[in-house]
Amino acid sequence: MAGIGPVQLLTVAFGPDAKFEGRIIKELGVLEAGEQIRVLDMLFVRKEPGGQLFTLDYQAESMGDTVAALLGLSGDRPPATEPSTPSPDAGGAFGLSVTEIRSMAEAMDPGSAAAFLLLEHVWATGLKQAIRGAGGIPVAEGFLTEEALAPVAAELALAAQRVEERKAGS
Repeated sequence: MAGIGPVQLLTVAFGPDAKFEGRIIKELGVLEAGEQIRVLDMLFVRKEPGGQLFTLDYQAESMGDTVAALLGLSGDRPPATEPSTPSPDAGGAFGLSVTEIRSMAEAMDPGSAAAFLLLEHVWATGLKQAIRGAGGIPVAEGFLTEEALAPVAAELALAAQRVEERKAGS
């Protein structure tokens, strides 16, 4: 997978009051058009009050097949398994295992829904190759919540301002 950027499974939970007005799909289209990301796959899952998981159809044919296989919800494909040989990232690296991915769907609350998006970060393809080429191994990543950023909000705002000023000065 040398020519592909870092791949992320983004899972977004939705409660009963969710408003599906197309804004998420529109924003994904903007990000794809700007070649920042590529939506490799997407699946909507609903957990019924009795605990059964149901996939909800999406507009594109075959969209959802890969995520369904990762979640163990696909009857058409053999179940995903852990790799038998270590990846180049083995030895202290991070990432979601098949077991962890499957537990996301199982952990959903009855009556809830979730979108599972498999995103390639196209913008980071060169960075990924540079890190691996230098012998680096990613050991942590994640989106920071507003609560996590709150203690450093002022410093973060100043850092963003400095970056913008440097860009304006160049």
